[in-house]
Amino acid sequence: MPERVSETAVRAAHDLRVLIGRLRRRVKEAGGDGELTPSQESVVRRLDREGPLSASDLAAAERVRPQSMAAVLAALDERGWIERQPDPHDGRKQLLSLTAAALKDLRDWRRLREEWLARALQDRYTHDERKTITEALALLYRITEP
Repeated sequence: MPERVSETAVRAAHDLRVLIGRLRRRVKEAGGDGELTPSQESVVRRLDREGPLSASDLAAAERVRPQSMAAVLAALDERGWIERQPDPHDGRKQLLSLTAAALKDLRDWRRLREEWLARALQDRYTHDERKTITEALALLYRITEP
């Protein structure tokens, strides 16, 4: 029988989830997203992280119907954010990747967000508090390890 989760762990999990949600919203506000929908943002992040993918691979990875992915891709294409190249392994498919303009906007948004966060950390916390935050982050990273 699994060990019962302690009340402190449950409370910490709740508080951390709430904090991450609030922090995510504030960081997003600080750097703008150019009015991307959550679906568009997810596809852009995936293409940035994984590189060129076909529309069907994106639909499967995002767990959406091909028709829904086509709508997301049409919106990104209209923005000039995706480019298409023939798949070297299957001439019937096209691989989608981010354009130079999309990558520049992503870099700019990330820079703005990191600058806002760095300024907030500097303005709201002492040197010792920032050191404590850094130490706590090192502990929290263990959650993401296998």
